[in-house]
Amino acid sequence: MQIGGFEPFSLCDFPSRPAAVVFTQGCNFRCPFCHNGGLLAVKAGSIPAGEVLDRLARRRGLLRGVVVSGGEPCVQAGLAGFCRAVKALGLAVKLDTNGSRPSALRGLLTAGLVDFVAMDVKAPPRLYAKLAGVGVEWGVIEESIRILATSGVPHLFRTTVVGTLLSDSDIDEIAGLLPPGARHVRQRFRADLAHDPRLRASSGHATAIQQATTFKGVAHVHSP
Repeated sequence: MQIGGFEPFSLCDFPSRPAAVVFTQGCNFRCPFCHNGGLLAVKAGSIPAGEVLDRLARRRGLLRGVVVSGGEPCVQAGLAGFCRAVKALGLAVKLDTNGSRPSALRGLLTAGLVDFVAMDVKAPPRLYAKLAGVGVEWGVIEESIRILATSGVPHLFRTTVVGTLLSDSDIDEIAGLLPPGARHVRQRFRADLAHDPRLRASSGHATAIQQATTFKGVAHVHSP
């Protein structure tokens, strides 16, 4: 596991659970609106997984869960082992993912290694490459959506609202591609930290809507 950051305590990243957040290094997407640009590449000096697990063990009385975010955790060869070690501490695991590795996602769910999943759905199929910054087969994203929908594991889908890249009708189209009753969250775009400097200059978009769509009650909302 290549770990690039660790937040020891959060009340807003794991629904209904005080949690620590582990940020993995490396991502196979290059979303122009990403605000975690420092985690896109794997760099020297990553935090040893054993050190993070030791810190989690010492904080078990304060925590009820761990969020594994990124970067993209599912590109990590050691992800399953890390989640298993976290579960052994008696802590629940939430996974943040872009859905580009359905086989890894299925493996984690089948093994019972994650308790909640937040999956980003970047755009309608015709705009996916533009919003992901790389070529993406919609069928791969669709498979991950299907895996989550049939998993029985609590989950939600998220879309970052970037006014210059996605219209209201695009957002509605995304919602229509999700299973009936799915929880779909519209996330705030943080223009000041965007990976693409041209979006950083569009500071007016920093006030983009952050709200949950009304499918099954109110969804937990937090920027990735």
